[in-house]
Amino acid sequence: MTSLRKLGFSDLEVFPLSLGGNVFGWTADEAQSFAVLDAYAAAGGNFVDTADAYSAWVPGNKGGESEAVIGKWVAARGNRSDMIIATKVSQHPEYKGLRAATVKAAADASLRRLGTDYIDLYYTHFDQPEVPVEEIIGALDDLVKAGKVRAIGASNISAERLQESLDFSDRENLARYTALQPHYNLVSRDTYEGPLQDVAARAGLAAVPYYALAAGFLTGKYRPGTTVDSARAQGAGKYLETERGRRVLEALEEVAQARGAQIPTVALAWLAAQPTVAAPIASARTVEQLPALLAVADLTLTEEDLARLTEASA
Repeated sequence: MTSLRKLGFSDLEVFPLSLGGNVFGWTADEAQSFAVLDAYAAAGGNFVDTADAYSAWVPGNKGGESEAVIGKWVAARGNRSDMIIATKVSQHPEYKGLRAATVKAAADASLRRLGTDYIDLYYTHFDQPEVPVEEIIGALDDLVKAGKVRAIGASNISAERLQESLDFSDRENLARYTALQPHYNLVSRDTYEGPLQDVAARAGLAAVPYYALAAGFLTGKYRPGTTVDSARAQGAGKYLETERGRRVLEALEEVAQARGAQIPTVALAWLAAQPTVAAPIASARTVEQLPALLAVADLTLTEEDLARLTEASA
């Protein structure tokens, strides 16, 4: 049985891989999504990540499709109390931004789609520097006090704004961020390492990195001369054009062979071993893609492995 990890100083305990819900209602239809969720839960997974904006970018979608799929699945399986559901606010076409009224209305809309009366972890999806932290934290605190949200987190926020938010929460004794969702992986380290990671470490925040596999590049399926059938192929393929990207792939292959593991498992295990990281996020469109992701729960890299990968990604 994989041991769960405590999420910051909250009372949430999460599986060491968070299942990304961005594909549900987009590249995975309802039946595929249910199959992936079933397989994840069967392996002991309990931490599902979504956002109210998923997948508003798809023609004909309004946003909230992913939440609706997760809500239907939870209702069908009767397992709401077993799951830690994280969602986000600020990017839904009808609830843009982080004004207090918007945050509260968006939370109610998410609750309806998820078919639940509480959200385990509620993130601000993209910070809005023009909205005072006092207003944002005040709105989130109201949601916590109302029992609609158990814990709060932030994503896509500067170190300065994060520190300002934490200071305000501490000063006024209001709900305080416990989790941070940064863009972080082996080919994108400066998006988290440095001041932002320092704030998280000092404050005891748990990092739950997104793009953990660099839109699929760190699965190893992108190679010179290959064509990958994926909605994200263009974004992932660009890493092949960089010396660092090719260096990282080579190091991943070496470590994977030495450990008898798959390349995506090793990429996730490097991330899971970094300071502050509680659980990387990765999504699976099919059940077949899931085992390599779930295996991160049982793979501990050696100091030599970690150093090799860290050096290759520098």
